[in-house]
Amino acid sequence: MIANKEILLTELVFKFSRSGGAGGQHVNKVSSKVLLQWDVAGSTVFSADQKATLFHVLSNRINKDGILQLESDNDRSQVRNKEIAIQRFLTLIDTALTPVKARKKTKIPYSKVVDRLDRKRRQSDLKKTRSKKFDE
Repeated sequence: MIANKEILLTELVFKFSRSGGAGGQHVNKVSSKVLLQWDVAGSTVFSADQKATLFHVLSNRINKDGILQLESDNDRSQVRNKEIAIQRFLTLIDTALTPVKARKKTKIPYSKVVDRLDRKRRQSDLKKTRSKKFDE
């Protein structure tokens, strides 16, 4: 769906920091956490309509400055975390720009309606036979 992935990837900004949590010596000295940032409004890859769609669909992920941010600290390797962040970013953009299929209304077949009404009538008759009639 994305036409110019190469141009889009040049618009990304990466920041690196230390990952949190347990890990000992390695995690305390290596900046393996990746923060991917992308300026949605300043992008040259997408049209105005596509940008509007992105802002609408990804509104909970875009900050007030119009920057989309993704973090990745799954792996020990900074390079692998960068690859993971890029893959998540491309998937996110692709799914956001995929149009939602319109739901087709379906009509319930007449035979199913008749079956349901027949079942209700039989259940009603069954319950009527259970009731006790008291003569006074």
